Amino acid sequence: MSFPSARRAFGAAFAALVAGAVVAAPPAAAVDTPYDVLVFSKTAGFRHDSIAVGTQMIRDLGAGNNFTVTATEDSTQFNATNLARFEAVVFLNTTGDVLNAMQQTAFESYIRGGGGYVGIHSAADTEYDWPFYGELVGAYFSSHPAIQQATVRVENRAHPATAHLGSSWVRTDEWYNYRTNPRSTVRVLATLDESTYSGGSMGGDHPHTWCKTVGSGRSFYTGSGHTQSSYSEAGFRSMVLGGLRYASGRAKADCRPETGYTALYNGSTTGWSQAGPGSFSNADGTLRSSGGMGLYWYSAREFRSYSLKADWRVDGDDNSGVFVGFPASSDPNSAIANGYEVQIDATDTPDRTTGSVYGVKAPDAAARDAALNPPGEWNTFELLVEGERLQVFLNGVKINDFTNTDPVRSLASGHIGLQNHGTGDDVSFRNVRIKELGGTTPRTGPIRSASGKCVDVSGNSSADGARIQLWSCHGGANQQWTVEGSTLRALGKCMDAAGTADGSAVRLWTCNGGSAQNWTAGSNGSLVNASGKCLDANGGSSADGTALIVWSCHGGTNQRWTLP
Repeated sequence: MSFPSARRAFGAAFAALVAGAVVAAPPAAAVDTPYDVLVFSKTAGFRHDSIAVGTQMIRDLGAGNNFTVTATEDSTQFNATNLARFEAVVFLNTTGDVLNAMQQTAFESYIRGGGGYVGIHSAADTEYDWPFYGELVGAYFSSHPAIQQATVRVENRAHPATAHLGSSWVRTDEWYNYRTNPRSTVRVLATLDESTYSGGSMGGDHPHTWCKTVGSGRSFYTGSGHTQSSYSEAGFRSMVLGGLRYASGRAKADCRPETGYTALYNGSTTGWSQAGPGSFSNADGTLRSSGGMGLYWYSAREFRSYSLKADWRVDGDDNSGVFVGFPASSDPNSAIANGYEVQIDATDTPDRTTGSVYGVKAPDAAARDAALNPPGEWNTFELLVEGERLQVFLNGVKINDFTNTDPVRSLASGHIGLQNHGTGDDVSFRNVRIKELGGTTPRTGPIRSASGKCVDVSGNSSADGARIQLWSCHGGANQQWTVEGSTLRALGKCMDAAGTADGSAVRLWTCNGGSAQNWTAGSNGSLVNASGKCLDANGGSSADGTALIVWSCHGGTNQRWTLP
């Protein structure tokens, strides 16, 4: 983060993965520790002529990527002792009822206990009468049109199965429709664009490739893989390899269901501004840092109560971070002084390492280490901000839980930003997205001005008419405001506008439900009274004791406020 730290040698061995489909090769990733995969291709219905070439493809992937492959169509191998040998089991174009009750029980125990599952194509046309399998695969096959070309829309470019792909992928295959849409229970990685082919029946949201967790186990499924030629395509081979690495626990990913997020960055930089030196390049839906120390911040608006997600990757021993809860400023040091950074730098000290709230709270080291992908691979942060509480999730695993008690800082409202730390700290970001949580639960804390001062009840008085002013933040009761519905409350009374004319005083008054006590968070940090006027620091002053008034809204810094 903020200050360069001593670099430690990064001594892991490196090897390239199977080549990606359409984007430039990423930095090399560390070699996986060895693992074992069982490929199961028994059919009790339609039999695909691609099973043999699919099995050979997985053997070839294993030979080049440090895993062994055992191929079988013998259901008796599904017993506890044998399954324990494998980190993942692939259902390769299986069809129909292929396991008896005892074998099903053994396989369910294996998955729920931490095993991995990879389903390819007609794995979704299997075991219709076994509820656990339906949960595991995610959705059952319904129908398909003729083999034809279609466009796959890649929704998640951080998962190891899809990180090598661009935002769209044009290929030929047999495209499945499913009986249900699995989105509510899986993390969708790619969808089908039904406007690019004939015969799709799922409408505007047609999941095609996804992942999920089941108990302690991991599941990956793709609807691709009908044709023999699929298994010679570099993009498809890399997808299967990524799915195997995830299912086997060799690569981590956030596979929790995800809905309701709005993109802040997914190729477009609208709304973003650079503060300080350095910059971020923007290509292929990826921001890449250079120079610094600067901050690329979302200047279009502040956020209150949200889940922020960002995919990120380091090349080696690099340094960056995600900032939250800071006021608008063209100076990156303002974010350091007034906000909080969730650090990216796995080799720094505990309170400055990846997942730490920089300089304040270290992450759970064991949880972080178990969830972290190495340099060269993508990771996903979720920063869950609710009032003054910040929870940090790495690849779906909670690694930090911090509550702000600093009276001069507040997580409850502010901007978000991405750090470019300096030359040689090469960090990339993808798919920065946010989900505002809303809700009507009252929240309490300081109201801060853009100048850094706090909204203060003069003399700590609770009398009707007590003056409301700016004052240096000290955390006292007369600076603690509760946002409750459309009211702002302190000392048991409400913030009240004494009139509607420009210059009318803002005061403390017994809560009465009147329009003078109705305040709404407006654009660019304003607080708008029901009269249509804005809360204003008189004369644009930031001195202690500056009176607060209402004034025609103009967007100036003396009308910008950060709520709890």
